[in-house]
Amino acid sequence: MRPITLNRETKKTMPKYIIESEMVGVGALSAAELRAAAQHSASILNEMGPHIQWVQSFVTADKIYAIYAAPDEKTVLEYACQTGLPANRVAEVKAVIDPTTAEG
Repeated sequence: MRPITLNRETKKTMPKYIIESEMVGVGALSAAELRAAAQHSASILNEMGPHIQWVQSFVTADKIYAIYAAPDEKTVLEYACQTGLPANRVAEVKAVIDPTTAEG
């Protein structure tokens, strides 16, 4: 995965954050409902500009874990507020590991 940058000229890398949103029954939403939710999120992101970027989300039975690149936690919380989605926890990603990490 390539780093997400704040500015193409400066190549300044933005930190990543995980939002944990508790939403009872979210895992039972249809594909059309998830698409509508993604479209709503994308429209808010477009309004906020390039300083926050949606990377990926994981939907479980009762929670969504979403990864965003943003300059700070305040921006992530502002986004969550504008979407109307709960941000029960927000945490900055400090490192990413996977099976290749064990290889040295």
